Amino acid sequence: MKMKSHWRNIKFLFLLSLTKLVYYLLFLYTKTLRFQVEGLENVFACMEKRGPVVLLSWHQRIFSGFFLPRRYGVTVPIMISQSRDGEFIARIVQYAGFLPMRGSSTRGGMKALREMVRAVRKHRIAIHVVDGPTGPPQIVKAGGISLAQFTEAFLCPVFVFCEKYWLFNSWDRFMVPKPFSKVIVRFDDQMEKVPNELEDEEFEALRRKMEERLLQGYGELPFNRL
Repeated sequence: MKMKSHWRNIKFLFLLSLTKLVYYLLFLYTKTLRFQVEGLENVFACMEKRGPVVLLSWHQRIFSGFFLPRRYGVTVPIMISQSRDGEFIARIVQYAGFLPMRGSSTRGGMKALREMVRAVRKHRIAIHVVDGPTGPPQIVKAGGISLAQFTEAFLCPVFVFCEKYWLFNSWDRFMVPKPFSKVIVRFDDQMEKVPNELEDEEFEALRRKMEERLLQGYGELPFNRL
């Protein structure tokens, strides 16, 4: 048993040593895609004049946003689980311009949420994967709403559509666009301001509203609906 654990640790350290290489390979891969970004100017205008923005995304679609922070010169805080897989992912996305905070709804969540609050106040933006890290899929959890509440931020659903794609056999049917595919990244124009104080019923109503908006938004483009 100790020997197996020893080799797992060696394998993990070896994988961590490859994170920069993996980042560059993914960066080159995204260069093959034909991106159409819609509504990002409204997000920047809100950040500048109205208040911070918390972007909301399904876990399934997060890969296609990998290129955005570096391309637009912004630092985007994101919460990533404390698992070993999370450590590998955190190192990669940090190269891409994200600012990873380690925690999830099942482990280290409150500490990570406090760090996310500080990061949103500093950078005026964050992205929250609303049904991660393990599902259930397409169910908005409370974390993103809480983050926006503590920072009095605006919630902005983000929709990602891939013309051609692979689906992985994972809990969320993780989506990766095929090379040379068209990818539409749409930032919702219906941003929702979250007040600092919410009653339990108001919090739940807002959570359900964001869930419904995310589901609805995927019926509004011609391909790749949920």
